[in-house]
Amino acid sequence: MSDIKPAGAEKKIVAGIFGILLGALGIHKFILGYTKAGVIMLLVSVLTFGIAAFVMGIIGLIEGILYLTKSDDEFVATYITGKKEWF
Repeated sequence: MSDIKPAGAEKKIVAGIFGILLGALGIHKFILGYTKAGVIMLLVSVLTFGIAAFVMGIIGLIEGILYLTKSDDEFVATYITGKKEWF
């Protein structure tokens, strides 16, 4: 069994943790290179004066858990190679 991780797998843990802890700010999206999605999450949270931040936080929590529960190969195929921005 090889310990070589696919390119992009190093972002999985960092993006997952930021998604869970700071999901409302969209930082996990910026880590993965999804600037548009990150800006959307950040602006929704800020421009609603935090009212919709709860919803963005739930989305970030779900995405963070999804990132962390996928294998490295599956994570890279879905979010790095496949460029799936949401869920």
